[in-house]
Amino acid sequence: MKETMKQQVMTAPGVIEFRQVPIPIPGPGQVLVKIHRIGVCGSDIHVYHGKHPFTSYPVTQGHEVSGQIEALGDGVTGLSVGQKVTIEPQVTCGTCYPCTHGKYNLCEHLKVMGFQTTGTASEYFAVDAGKITPLPDTMSYDEGAMIEPLAVAVHAVRRAGDVAGQDICVLGAGPIGILTAQTAKAMGARRVMVTDISDTRLQKAAQCGADKTVNTAKEDFAAAFVSYFGPDKADVIYDCAGNDTTMGQAISNARKGSTIILVAVYAGMAHVDLAVLNDHELDLNTTMMYRHEDYVTAIELVKKGKVALAPLTSCHFAFAQYGDAYRYIDENRESTMKVLIDVDR
Repeated sequence: MKETMKQQVMTAPGVIEFRQVPIPIPGPGQVLVKIHRIGVCGSDIHVYHGKHPFTSYPVTQGHEVSGQIEALGDGVTGLSVGQKVTIEPQVTCGTCYPCTHGKYNLCEHLKVMGFQTTGTASEYFAVDAGKITPLPDTMSYDEGAMIEPLAVAVHAVRRAGDVAGQDICVLGAGPIGILTAQTAKAMGARRVMVTDISDTRLQKAAQCGADKTVNTAKEDFAAAFVSYFGPDKADVIYDCAGNDTTMGQAISNARKGSTIILVAVYAGMAHVDLAVLNDHELDLNTTMMYRHEDYVTAIELVKKGKVALAPLTSCHFAFAQYGDAYRYIDENRESTMKVLIDVDR
């Protein structure tokens, strides 16, 4: 095995370099993973444009990932060399109140690989074995790199409790919105409606199983909402777009006493009608990343064919073309879903 590897480093907004660095040696309790795929997400784009509030430079990115175990450190059990895996990118303190009460995704000192600490964008990555989640042998590396965003959707859907038999509305047909819609259906939702202002994205949502799609740039949301669900409207609205327009639509049109869940990262300060939220006794809830059980469920949903990931893959770029991937996304925002970086080529 060679002694050095290529590692991506963003030295400033929009500036990506590659460095030759030593291949890490896994310490006690660690695993060395040969990285195969990395997914690019919206938060990565914020870093690329210098607009992520919690990331400084230089930074090595990569948090949606799949790979293969190359070596095991001392004391690691239950894992084997050659095994397909993904990596859970949260770095937590383990001692704060959320960590000690089963909610480590809300760690008071949370860091995320690729943002506040080194990400996986390198040929090899050493990580604590506890961050490793095995993938089925039958799962592709493409699918494995998309388990992280699917886990976001799984956690989000679960924030509403049991959605079996319920009517669901998802605002926003980006990757997370479409995954949220698919997950709700997989967990037994009766009907799922997805809205967006892009016909291209809505066509993708329909391809992935949405029962109804609405372009709110062309149709009135309130009218379409009632027309499809009837006067009782939806049981849960998931805001996967995260702006005043979509949150305003949710608050203004939700059935009294129903639930709204903010999934998207809100851009800036919100200006929404909290008086209506109060008067209608709406439950406005939020969701933050995921926990290990969400990864396990995400993998099972894919394994059982209940969630389709392949339709969300837009294109691949070689590792050395990392910068080209960002430029492609910027130039094709409406049509782009998930861009994957092939670290193994």
